[in-house]
Amino acid sequence: MINGNRLRFANTNENLFMSEQIRILKPRKALNKAFLKVKPNRTEIESFKTNLSQLLDRTNDTESEEFHKNLVSDFLKDTYYKQNHFINTKGRNDLVIHNGLNANSKVGVIIEAKKPTNKAEMPQAFANTKINKQTDEQMITTKKLNAKAFQELVLYYLRERITHKNLEVKHLVATNINEWFIFDATLFDRLFAQNKNLVKQFNDFEAGRLADTKTDFFYKQVAEPFIDSITSEIEFTYFNIQDFQKPLRNTDKADDNLLIVLFKLLSPEHLLKLPFTNDSNSLDKRFYSELLHIIGLTETKEGSKKLIERNKAGERNTGTILEDAIIQLDSLDKLSRLEKPNQFGNTQHERLFNVALELSITWINRILFLKLLEAQLITYHNSSRQSGKDDKSFSFLNLDKIKNYDDLNSLFFQVLARKYDERNEDVKKAFEKTPYLNSSLFEPTDIEQVTLFISNLKDDKTIPIFSQTVLKDQQGKKRLGNIPTLQYLFEFLDAYDFGAEGGEEI
Repeated sequence: MINGNRLRFANTNENLFMSEQIRILKPRKALNKAFLKVKPNRTEIESFKTNLSQLLDRTNDTESEEFHKNLVSDFLKDTYYKQNHFINTKGRNDLVIHNGLNANSKVGVIIEAKKPTNKAEMPQAFANTKINKQTDEQMITTKKLNAKAFQELVLYYLRERITHKNLEVKHLVATNINEWFIFDATLFDRLFAQNKNLVKQFNDFEAGRLADTKTDFFYKQVAEPFIDSITSEIEFTYFNIQDFQKPLRNTDKADDNLLIVLFKLLSPEHLLKLPFTNDSNSLDKRFYSELLHIIGLTETKEGSKKLIERNKAGERNTGTILEDAIIQLDSLDKLSRLEKPNQFGNTQHERLFNVALELSITWINRILFLKLLEAQLITYHNSSRQSGKDDKSFSFLNLDKIKNYDDLNSLFFQVLARKYDERNEDVKKAFEKTPYLNSSLFEPTDIEQVTLFISNLKDDKTIPIFSQTVLKDQQGKKRLGNIPTLQYLFEFLDAYDFGAEGGEEI
């Protein structure tokens, strides 16, 4: 009913006007615990710092809300979204992030952006706060949330949820560039979309059946009194970028760890609730692509399927593990020793590729297993030391100890496959801290016995560095040029942390 020009909403308690019970989460508290353990790489954090600094530096108090909305859009696109998610306005919505690459995909995030000087229309987060020391959460008992930006989010959400039947909205955001209020859409669904009285008023408003059709009427006469009537807890995440100016502006890389939670909070993994790599069984896309490059393979698409194939003719590098193996198999006529060559293909070309691929996979599996072992040895022994300094004596996958493919072959079969007292004298000292592994992985395979061992590969071969390489030069830029394959493989693996159990660091 209408009373005093304000629409009022009855509820079961008949408390028509109560202050909101507000629960504010700090960014770290809002993130999935498993996602917290995912380490961002240095390139991602540097890009985040650069783009966030530009966002702050480009604000202008004399410019319009539209100007600042575009700044927010550019920041989000450049940092996270432009490759896979469309960001633009939609109807009256300031900004939306779509779940897909175009405007036809469902809206996943609704953003209401204000200019930094527009504090009147923004919620006020920290008036009369009480901090729960046990949970690190902040409680408010004043109705400071009921500002225009929040009311606008209510209207935009109802349009997506009720009018457009969109069940894929994940978060709603109100920001004036400095302050960010982030709401989980499940809260909006429970408080607003599931309330029959509010939905009826919304439908009547959209159909022009109320006293006015202007959005300000909806905000003042529908949304505001309804929000005032809420008696259940309202939870959201809050942060102010100004609180992060020190790590944002300085050059001390150690301080960058303080920015990780903000980087993750605004990422598609959080805002769009996308799956993320959070265990050692999942491959990092960048790692996977560069490893394929070193092997001599590439990922292609055939319809909806992803296929791993040999590089196309004209794009092959004879120094890659696969191509080197193919050349050695061919020049040494190793296929003639196969008992059943036809099981590897119908033509000589197919057989060369399939045998070389099986050998390459065997060798890479061993090396990746050893990299994990090496990392765990170093981590375990470092944790036992009192000095706190890293003990690299347990490292064995490097050019100091393995200078060529012959040495790598010796590591497989003369070191790891034998107990220490059974090892040859020439490897005992170099690998005195490398354990014996009672594993079939370090027994020669049948196909190795009749074709090639890794020691047959050529040490002087080089390959071009991957265009999106993780390797950096002394200036911190991506490495260019060609590099010996074994050196490339070791430096590439060293660029990743195989010993990490996850943590809030880069």
